[in-house]
Amino acid sequence: MALTNFAALTAEQKKAWSMAFWHHARNNSFLNQFTGSGSNAMIQRVTELTKSKKGTKAVITLLADLLGDGVVGDYKLEDNEEALQSFETSILFDQLRHANRIQGRMADQKSIVNFRGASKDALAYWASDRVDQMGLLSLSSIPYTQNTNGSLRAVLATGKNLSDLEFAPTGTTAKPTANRCFHLKSSGLVRGTGFRTGIDGAGIAGNPSEGSLVPLTYKALVQLKAAAKDSYIRSLRGEGGNEFYNVFVTPQGMADLRLDADFLANVRNAGVRGDANSLFSGAASVMVDGMLISEHRHVYDNTKAAATYKFGATGNQDGQRVLLCGAQALGMADIGEAEWVEDTFDYENQLGISVAKMVGFIKPQFQGNLSSYATKEDFGVITLDTAVSVV
Repeated sequence: MALTNFAALTAEQKKAWSMAFWHHARNNSFLNQFTGSGSNAMIQRVTELTKSKKGTKAVITLLADLLGDGVVGDYKLEDNEEALQSFETSILFDQLRHANRIQGRMADQKSIVNFRGASKDALAYWASDRVDQMGLLSLSSIPYTQNTNGSLRAVLATGKNLSDLEFAPTGTTAKPTANRCFHLKSSGLVRGTGFRTGIDGAGIAGNPSEGSLVPLTYKALVQLKAAAKDSYIRSLRGEGGNEFYNVFVTPQGMADLRLDADFLANVRNAGVRGDANSLFSGAASVMVDGMLISEHRHVYDNTKAAATYKFGATGNQDGQRVLLCGAQALGMADIGEAEWVEDTFDYENQLGISVAKMVGFIKPQFQGNLSSYATKEDFGVITLDTAVSVV
């Protein structure tokens, strides 16, 4: 029996399935809750292209700090104005596609509908998972050649690797800038990443006399937030105009925090009383001292990295890369509608469904704010490499 009705969706029906797929994918994405269209979002989503003399592109605009001190009293302000400096950052984007196929005949329409539904769910989960991986790797300044657990992705033919995407981090975008990265030792925060020199361009070799990296502590987070403020990383605004930063840790990193006495005391006192307190509810996010701390499995760790490619002086220490993020820490291009395509193969004996979406990410860098006149720095994110207590 030929499946003549499988690939016969109308244009309206295809659009409906495309929208349902991308809506499902976005809702499943962990990073979606930190995404918005304005400059006050941690991840600024751009959905429309901007025309310029150099062509059509996706851009986000970063505003420089005003450097002048103004005028006082009745002194003349006219002709003493300061020009508002804004800098456009282009977001490269590319098409990412995937598909699945069922072998053999499917005899009735009900089976076809079930295949469509199952494909939508499976492909939407795949898309949301890859969006989360790419977004967190970009924030972490880790190339797409790695998985989020530090292991290397298999190298496939050109066009089959995430690192082949036009926006994949390379060169300077694949490592934190010099004044936006720290690692944690027993003595406190130390500037530079936790990688040994030569593994990461911004790396600082572990100092044997100072000991290895240590697990994340509440004290370190307080110091990291202070470093963000001193670096003029713009905070986010919550309800009532309260300022805060987003902090991302691995599940094991969150476990280490929950075993820190200072962290426990502050969360216990700052949170609501009773079972609703995040200490007792097991919530994946905790708000404390102006930081919303969230755990996720795709926050970068190196527990599966090869020996000598981890943290510490010898590159053999398991760890995580904590992210502290303010406004415009990441730019995301979300261009056009998703494309849903159905097809048949082998004389309509096999069924296939593919999806495609134009997406892109960039970690904005900026030169000119009060913390970095002469050097280009990551605009809205600071990294902190720490040890983790692997069980």
